[in-house]
Amino acid sequence: MPRSSYLNLAERNAYRSLEDVIGCKWSTAVLGAIQRGVNRPGKLERFIPGISTKVLNERLRKLLNYGLITKEDHSDQVLHVEYQLTPVGTRLANIIEQLHALGEAHEKSAD
Repeated sequence: MPRSSYLNLAERNAYRSLEDVIGCKWSTAVLGAIQRGVNRPGKLERFIPGISTKVLNERLRKLLNYGLITKEDHSDQVLHVEYQLTPVGTRLANIIEQLHALGEAHEKSAD
């Protein structure tokens, strides 16, 4: 099917959602940390230099709303929460890692 010569509203909204995640340094950092197995809020805050509790909570909510992560409440003896990547979140995190590697390779070749 041929592509139209313009972006329709649904396509533009999809790009805005992607820009909201990719364009935010904190969202990409949170995705990368969760991909590395850092899945509890306190650990995420310590793992990501400079992120505040407020920003972390906002980003976690946004990533949950976009379906990129899941939240699991554990109420065994001590209540704690863990986050995991969804399959789409895993795919996106892998793409972000590839972009990061490309950027590093480009910096090294420019030296």
